[in-house]
Amino acid sequence: MSAHDIRSARRPDPDQPMVDVANYVVDYRIDSSEAYDTARLMLLDSLATAMMAMKFPECVKHLGPVVPGAILPGGARVPGTSHELDPVQAAFAIGTQMRWLDFNDTWLAAEWGHPSDNLGSILAVADYLGRKAAREGGEPMTVRDVLGYAIKAHEIQGCYALRNSFNRVGQDHVILVRLASTAVATAMLGGSREQIITAVSHSWIDNGALRTYRHAPNTGPRKSWAAGDACRRAVTHAINAVYLGVVGYPSALSAKTWGYYDVAFKGRAFEFERPFGSYVMENVLFKISFPAEFHAQTAVECAMKLHGQVAARIGQIEKIVIETQEAGARIIDKTGPLANYADRDHCIQYMVAVPLIFGRLTADDYNDDVAADPRIDALRDRMVVSENPQFTRDYFDPDKRYIGNSVQVFFKDGSSTEKVSTDYPIGHRKRRAEGIPLLLKKFEAALRGHLPTHRVEAILNATADPARLDAMPIQEFLGFFTL
Repeated sequence: MSAHDIRSARRPDPDQPMVDVANYVVDYRIDSSEAYDTARLMLLDSLATAMMAMKFPECVKHLGPVVPGAILPGGARVPGTSHELDPVQAAFAIGTQMRWLDFNDTWLAAEWGHPSDNLGSILAVADYLGRKAAREGGEPMTVRDVLGYAIKAHEIQGCYALRNSFNRVGQDHVILVRLASTAVATAMLGGSREQIITAVSHSWIDNGALRTYRHAPNTGPRKSWAAGDACRRAVTHAINAVYLGVVGYPSALSAKTWGYYDVAFKGRAFEFERPFGSYVMENVLFKISFPAEFHAQTAVECAMKLHGQVAARIGQIEKIVIETQEAGARIIDKTGPLANYADRDHCIQYMVAVPLIFGRLTADDYNDDVAADPRIDALRDRMVVSENPQFTRDYFDPDKRYIGNSVQVFFKDGSSTEKVSTDYPIGHRKRRAEGIPLLLKKFEAALRGHLPTHRVEAILNATADPARLDAMPIQEFLGFFTL
């Protein structure tokens, strides 16, 4: 009978992309010291971002149990809080903390995303299992074990993003967080190759969240907890596959009419540029200087360079010309009123106006009090945003992965600034040596902004020696962040 005969109840072999993910998670041995070194920085950077998010009540209110009192003593902890939760809800909380300020790492290709979002699932499951092992005399995971799972989650999410554009079919990039987190969380729970395939099939059957909350005219705070939601769902799939033995769906992707390809991806199968390895972690982009949507990071750098030339002449500006990549022009070029902080941190005009005026861009600059300054919208009205084709070509070049922007300011008297252009931000691999000291400074400042001094000193002591940190049981390291 034809493989496409929808009457046939014969179960097919699992779709190859699901098999490939499972084989990678189970079999691949990571031997890249650069990947581990970068993963260690990624862990610190993500925890820094989580601690910074604790200043924002709208974030903090999402971090507890799903209903009051639904705690799990001895469960997974939420850094910077006293919460002990089941690993499903802890995954949501940690993923939400790390994504709230749009200040954790980034991956840009045909699809965009933030691979460290997967730490929501990874840390929740690791802490839960580590504390359980400590109680029962077992062998807990070490920080290095966690870094290995993070490298694999980064790789899955990032390699899917290289050639497959979910945003072009209206779906949010957190679908890849759910995929990657499902695969590694199932392995962390002791799942077999077959159980990973089962869990991943459920992830695809979930389909994807719409990007509605990231775009005008509906941009809103859901984008700050969407990754946490994906992490939560991933841990659910992992638990169901390992502990409950649920049935999998082998052609979840390819089934005619009912599979993901036909329902959601215009009938196209996924394409891949490279096999899974450690490429994504080695090349991941850090947000070090500014909490801003990554396509605008270099635009903010350009604006900062121009601040000294224009700050005293804001009222004399006739036009501001911004050139960006195709993706930047498509997703963060906005006109009209901006309704909330989530609207503002995804508007390239806003993110250029603030540093031109104030010489800074911080998370607080997206708040209503700063946005009320009439000079910001006045400058936005004078901005012209267009795609620079060279920036777009460099963006997709696998040997570059640039995120270029340029800014030039023209005045009413006919004079202008120079055209300031930046190809890649300080968090890029090509500027890693320059960025690491600033990343560590960001980490320490974030800790001191939220945690007691004795906790901060313990964390800094633990992280000063990479070998010591790698060998530390994960639940001991995360215990430093508990209030």
